[in-house]
Amino acid sequence: MTNDIYGPFPGGADFAAALDERQRERYEQLGSNLDVVEKRIADACSAAGRARDEVTLVVVTKTYPAEDTALLAGLGVTDVAENRDQDAAPKAERCVDLPLTWHFVGQLQTNKVRSVVRYADTVHSVDRPRLVDSLSAAVLNAGRPPLGCLVQVALDKEAGEGVHRAGVAPSEVEALADLIARTPGLRFDGLMTVAPLAGPLAGDPAAAFARLAEIASAVRASHPAATMVSAGMSGDLEQAVAAGATHVRVGTAVLGVRSPLG
Repeated sequence: MTNDIYGPFPGGADFAAALDERQRERYEQLGSNLDVVEKRIADACSAAGRARDEVTLVVVTKTYPAEDTALLAGLGVTDVAENRDQDAAPKAERCVDLPLTWHFVGQLQTNKVRSVVRYADTVHSVDRPRLVDSLSAAVLNAGRPPLGCLVQVALDKEAGEGVHRAGVAPSEVEALADLIARTPGLRFDGLMTVAPLAGPLAGDPAAAFARLAEIASAVRASHPAATMVSAGMSGDLEQAVAAGATHVRVGTAVLGVRSPLG
């Protein structure tokens, strides 16, 4: 498999040997960072009595160039995430031949849906019926396989906080999950959350992710195949793994501190 960025994929000796000095330096830096993150996940799984293969590392590549995504693929990363379509769409196009699963994790406006369904395998941020309808129409129009959808849970809304932030209150999860499950072109895969910044769970990711686990368990009573739980980032992945997260979204710990978005 080849592409127009750095040569043959997936990784291996041939790939690494083809890199120039600058590329190799970044490749080694990313590899070192990945090793640290992988150890953190493995240690967290061990502490929780879970198998390492129960947790998927999703590397959040937002603000970083397609070249870094290519290097990550060469290092064996299989899942990457983006949060802005204007950045993700051209990056996914450049990396179209790489063996990658693409996740969209940002707040999604309906006018971006047609673009997102061209490359995303899973959208983690479904939080309103109108978005469900738009995703369905775009998927059916594109004639692509069903799109995986996660309901984004805003845990702070349970305490009356975060009214204008993305995500649905825990009390609204079941209804939105049911809607996704019965909507053509979509597949309800599970739940996603971000540790809240307000409310009683703010500053306590362990408690936040434990609450998400409770909600996910309740939802699986009606949707047993919806086993995906997307939670945890660079600073709190251990707490997420302990609470049962199946996918952790890690950016800074792998790629470094990001430049401000333009």
